[in-house]
Amino acid sequence: MTTAKIQNKISAKIYSQKGTEAGVIDLPAKVFAAKWRADLVHQVVEGMRSNKRAGTADTKDRGEVRGGGKKPWKQKGTGRARHGSSRSPIWVGGGVTHGPLAEKNYKRKISKKMRAQALFSVLSKKFKDGEIIFIDTLSVSSIKTKNAVLIMKSLAKASGLKTLGGSKKARVLTALFGRNEQAEKSFRNLPQLEIVFLKNLNPLDVLNHQYLLIEKGEEAVKFLESRG
Repeated sequence: MTTAKIQNKISAKIYSQKGTEAGVIDLPAKVFAAKWRADLVHQVVEGMRSNKRAGTADTKDRGEVRGGGKKPWKQKGTGRARHGSSRSPIWVGGGVTHGPLAEKNYKRKISKKMRAQALFSVLSKKFKDGEIIFIDTLSVSSIKTKNAVLIMKSLAKASGLKTLGGSKKARVLTALFGRNEQAEKSFRNLPQLEIVFLKNLNPLDVLNHQYLLIEKGEEAVKFLESRG
């Protein structure tokens, strides 16, 4: 994918579903030419991962497990070690020492500005590496996976990214501008592709995929620019 940078303006090609060039789009430098900020990206991504944790892991200590109220055997005279409860952590079936507790809160606060700047940094790196593809629209006449396969093969051939069409891993993140039931149901069966909506685009999802496919380039770019 060829790009050009003139002063503060960056341009990129827009492709059609048939794999032909549908025009050129100007990109804002603050979104697609931002500085790579590894510390900010790491902070935001780790915060998002932490916020996804359910926090339901829980263990019981010796005071919470069932049983163990009676002393296993008398203190002296048996030749065995002294024990006061069969629910001691050193016994099978006993309590757990220093185990995880559900009361721990993993939530982290991520400001909108931090999230937006981290997204711009990731998008800029992806764009610099030639891993972002703009498409004018994703629309199919009927809900068929075959239609989606043809579109992906056409885009792969036009952009020179062969892995768009034949990979069996989710390597392509497709950002739809809005709800499109026919496109969603046609593309969701492709193993190499995952669908999100542009308004939900975040650094974590972008980093988890090698390529990013953005629908309705001009409208999408204006929306992304408004987030910063």
